[in-house]
Amino acid sequence: MVEGSKTYMSQNMLNVSGLKRTQKIPTGIARNAAGANGLVPGPVERKPTFTKIFRWHLPGGQKQEPATVEVVGTFTNWEKVPLVHDRVRGGWQVTLDHLAGHRTHHYMLLADGQPVRDQHCDGLAVPRNAQEAQFALATPRGPRVFMLFAQTK
Repeated sequence: MVEGSKTYMSQNMLNVSGLKRTQKIPTGIARNAAGANGLVPGPVERKPTFTKIFRWHLPGGQKQEPATVEVVGTFTNWEKVPLVHDRVRGGWQVTLDHLAGHRTHHYMLLADGQPVRDQHCDGLAVPRNAQEAQFALATPRGPRVFMLFAQTK
């Protein structure tokens, strides 16, 4: 922080909630109080965000449970976020807060590091870059990632 300056850098954080705990992970996006570097401080424009619960269950007929299930996507800068195994209800889940709204996110679910289908996705998309392609799911029409339409009211 510069002496006499009222601008400051803050790290945007993504809240990750599991069954028993909540943790914050950085999104890698840093902004000053005015929303961008070099602007005169003023009211902070709040961008619309939303909360999403990601859930995954073993596909029918599959008996072997994976050791880990994770979600990666544009909202985590393609960093893996673990889902928590819920032994009572069966399956895995994680709640992600403060996802950017009014945009389409790309993401993947990974079981033991391998892409798995998400029956709750909003559609499939062609990976936009090498980072997305490394997590893509093989389909008859080529590699695909899942889409999440982030609309807020």
